[in-house]
Amino acid sequence: MNWRTRIYVLFLVSLTVAKALPRSSQDIELKPSIVQRFSQLQEKNFKAIAMVMFAQYVQGGTFGKTLQMAEDVTALAKKCAAATRDNPDCLKPLNKIFLDTICQEENLPRFAECCAKKDPERNDCFLSLKNSSGGFISPFERPNAEAACRNYSQHQHPLTGYFIYEVSRRHPFLYAPTILSVALGYEEMMKSCCGSAAGPTHNLEECFQRQAPKVVKPVKEDGLRQEHTCGILKKFGERTLKALKLAQISQKFPKADFVTVSKLVVDISDMHKACCRGDMLDCMQHREEILHYVCTNQDILSSKIKKCCEKPLLQRSDCIVNAENDDKPAGLSPHVREFIKDQGVCERFAQEKDTHLARFLYEYSRRHPEFSAQMLLRIGKGYEDLLKECCKPGLPGDCCSRGEEELKKHIYETESVMKTSCDIYKEKGDYYFQNELLVSFTKKMPQLTSAELIKFTKQMTAVGSKCCQLSQDKLLPCAEENLDLVLGEICRRHLTDPINPGVCHCCSSSYALRRPCMGKLEIDETYVPLSLTPDLFTFHEDLCTAEEEKLQHKKQEMLVTLIKYKPQLSQEQLGWVTAAFTAMREQCCREENHQECFATEGPELIKRSEKMLS
Repeated sequence: MNWRTRIYVLFLVSLTVAKALPRSSQDIELKPSIVQRFSQLQEKNFKAIAMVMFAQYVQGGTFGKTLQMAEDVTALAKKCAAATRDNPDCLKPLNKIFLDTICQEENLPRFAECCAKKDPERNDCFLSLKNSSGGFISPFERPNAEAACRNYSQHQHPLTGYFIYEVSRRHPFLYAPTILSVALGYEEMMKSCCGSAAGPTHNLEECFQRQAPKVVKPVKEDGLRQEHTCGILKKFGERTLKALKLAQISQKFPKADFVTVSKLVVDISDMHKACCRGDMLDCMQHREEILHYVCTNQDILSSKIKKCCEKPLLQRSDCIVNAENDDKPAGLSPHVREFIKDQGVCERFAQEKDTHLARFLYEYSRRHPEFSAQMLLRIGKGYEDLLKECCKPGLPGDCCSRGEEELKKHIYETESVMKTSCDIYKEKGDYYFQNELLVSFTKKMPQLTSAELIKFTKQMTAVGSKCCQLSQDKLLPCAEENLDLVLGEICRRHLTDPINPGVCHCCSSSYALRRPCMGKLEIDETYVPLSLTPDLFTFHEDLCTAEEEKLQHKKQEMLVTLIKYKPQLSQEQLGWVTAAFTAMREQCCREENHQECFATEGPELIKRSEKMLS
């Protein structure tokens, strides 16, 4: 049985055994033993899962060591399945067996502190060491096309296993189904490109360059979203995650009643808790059960997911997530004034605070698919604050009515921010819009490296490219939810290496207010500007010879350095320096000896700029 068949069978098996899998990974007594798992998955499927697990836990481990640990656990499973009497090792929870296997390995000093702990603290320690930052593991280097095809023809099955190992250790929070699905795409690419390599007009390099982005796209997108969700859960807690999912599900399924939506919120929250803990098998089981529930209850949920539910399991989840929101029920009133004007509001708020707030968020969200989930959470928070204030004894009965005016004001401000940003994007285009963001975010976060600032602002610019072309009713959900992914990445970077107090406040105080908070940040007054040294600004002939994309990158690096040197730089001053630099570059690029010109004119530009800026 080849790797492709093994991976596919894994999901067929997971469908048939779903009801036998545990409902809660916290309840050890209900967790199937290693024997049950082995029997359900069979040897090759069990080993494939073990490969992903070990590669995600021991990211620095070699392929050989990872494979050996997977084989050791598989051998134990076979031994337990064949045993005629109970063996203490066979009765351990599967996750404990995985961690025990790692802790028995030599030459893994990074995990010594974790291995000294007892479960569940040990598992938490291992999860805290998972690192998804780009520089933690060197980028995956693809061999040249001919060598790759030669290797594939000789070692097809091990090569796919090696691909799973490389993807897993670079994406330690990625769903196992995504990894295994991507492995199928990888094998399809190898088969397609290498299978027709003998053709006289076939270009191997072109084939790989065309297909590889499609293969790795789910890895990047799903990996970022999974890490983002786990970051919300870890920083802001289960209540915030549930509120976010309540808003999103209410928008997606506006015809579903509150009880049904609440059930889905709890199930999806439980799934994310399992996935973020790293309990892959529980994660997969939760996901499959949710898909089963949604697809068997389409009549009460949505008329827009029929085609999704007809797709293979691997494609079903993404299809449902990306499906259009269902139509709002006929006769649904546009307002929710009963939550403000009803006489019993304060009594209900006092007696069942969270349920009352959840009902408000549900009712408001299902009426407003044109709002982002983050905006809906801010509206929910505003409603909660309003009730806390207006339900105090002795306050006038019309106190809550001011909430409608405040709500209108917040909606107008949010829509204005997004419209203004899109207007600037449409006027300036990608490169100059990113430069505007670079100036702003370098002032807000000068502690970030040039590479980080360029990366984050490029991602924000991509949001403009993706969302600003959409109609008004689609703009806000697209823009704010995609910006939230970038801000989440910045905040995770802050947790790893603190940036500054302003960023700390925005990343820690409120998830719903994170985007407006970041927007209001100004110059970081705690930052000590760079000193003017001879090598701070250097100009070389590559300013004349570099390709356009590399030239733009180099100019953006100079822009970041300039702002770090003079954080108080005004727009007018920046315009002067930019014009002076452009004139110098054009002059030197006309000269026969570019470098000699830059060596003369560069220091002169710096002197004139310093005089003007001082």
